[in-house]
Amino acid sequence: MTSDLAKFAKDKGVKYFMISYTDLFGGQRAKLVPAEAIADMQEDGAGFAGFATWLDLTPAHPDMLAVPDPASVIQLPWQRDVAWVAANCVMDGKDLPQAPRNVLRRLIAEAAAEGMHVKTGIEAEFFLLTPEGDQISDPFDTSGKPCYDQQAVMRRYDVVREICDYMLELGWEPYQNDHEDANGQFEMNWKYDDALDTADKHSFFKFMTKSVAEKHGFRATFMPKPIEGMTGNGCHAHISVWDGPGKQAKTNVFAGKGEGQTGEVGLSERGKHFLGGIMKHASALAAITNPTVNSYKRINAPRTISGATWAPNSVTWTGNNRTHMVRVPGPGRFELRLPDGAVNPYLLQAVIIAAGLSGIRSKADPGKRHDIDMYADGHKVRGAPKLPLNMLDALREYDKDKELKATMGEDFSAAYLKLKRQEWNSFVSHFTKWERDNTLDI
Repeated sequence: MTSDLAKFAKDKGVKYFMISYTDLFGGQRAKLVPAEAIADMQEDGAGFAGFATWLDLTPAHPDMLAVPDPASVIQLPWQRDVAWVAANCVMDGKDLPQAPRNVLRRLIAEAAAEGMHVKTGIEAEFFLLTPEGDQISDPFDTSGKPCYDQQAVMRRYDVVREICDYMLELGWEPYQNDHEDANGQFEMNWKYDDALDTADKHSFFKFMTKSVAEKHGFRATFMPKPIEGMTGNGCHAHISVWDGPGKQAKTNVFAGKGEGQTGEVGLSERGKHFLGGIMKHASALAAITNPTVNSYKRINAPRTISGATWAPNSVTWTGNNRTHMVRVPGPGRFELRLPDGAVNPYLLQAVIIAAGLSGIRSKADPGKRHDIDMYADGHKVRGAPKLPLNMLDALREYDKDKELKATMGEDFSAAYLKLKRQEWNSFVSHFTKWERDNTLDI
């Protein structure tokens, strides 16, 4: 693990560092710093005007300093004289409480104090589009059921291979790549890790995928629903809790053996309560896991061209069944299928931990397990809340959930709600073609 960025530069031939942080809307911001200056930057941080990005700050605020975390440094495999390093945002000598990576770090420490070390893996889906972003990049990718199409994945082999080669080089242990359920859509998977490491990798993966796509003349997008009528971009999270971080972890405390299992799915009592917290706060979670106006075109979508949306619309859980919001595919972990491609990598991990902590502290019951096909028979389920229909409903649910807001941090929650409401107001103030088409002659 790297602790000295100047030495890293000397050993690796790095000439520049991208000191990077992620704002409340998931935007990745960076300064390009010469290696000769990195020692001072590692100690003091790179200065930013926080108001210039999506943070709830004003032009009158003092400099926000992005202090690089050397443990996160990654030499760009496609531009080896440059290294990327995630940073923690500091103002007036203190962590900026609304900054997403700081929110996650605080919650990781809070969970660790209670003997819980959350590990997650994510399934990042994306489309490869033309540079203009208005159509898929492969004109021959037209199958009605394109998932796992071997011809289509090989037509984009150069892009997929290059990204996977880089993940192998970085030691991420990628294990499968495929063409997903929509034309032009792909998914790439790598091994699960501690929550902060997964968030840093997720952030870097988005940067890397976009960069490699541009190099090949394409445009990669993680937008939740970039093409009407097709399956959207999800970002499913697989969640487990261990008795220690990293290589210190010996026991998966979610793995149920006999007493405490929830039936045959193999979740321990603590795993059941953690899941109970996810279910308890699900409607409010959506404000974080599904953060854009476009997000609700995915989780409330009609049937797609392929025959299924692969996204939830109700708060239900199950065993190994992909039609529910949460599935338990095997002992010791569960999959949250709610998040989409627009989710902030750090806030995704943070809100999972926050909801899970709530569930364990209150011994929350996840409720009845449903094993039906929710797409065909979901109307038969009684008492399961529907997920929010739009971003405003999700923000209202989050605002009402005082416990989740407090656990995520009051400063963060106030800033996030303020800026997201501004975004919603901007959306509803926008004059659309639909309005002209449907009301011009009324």
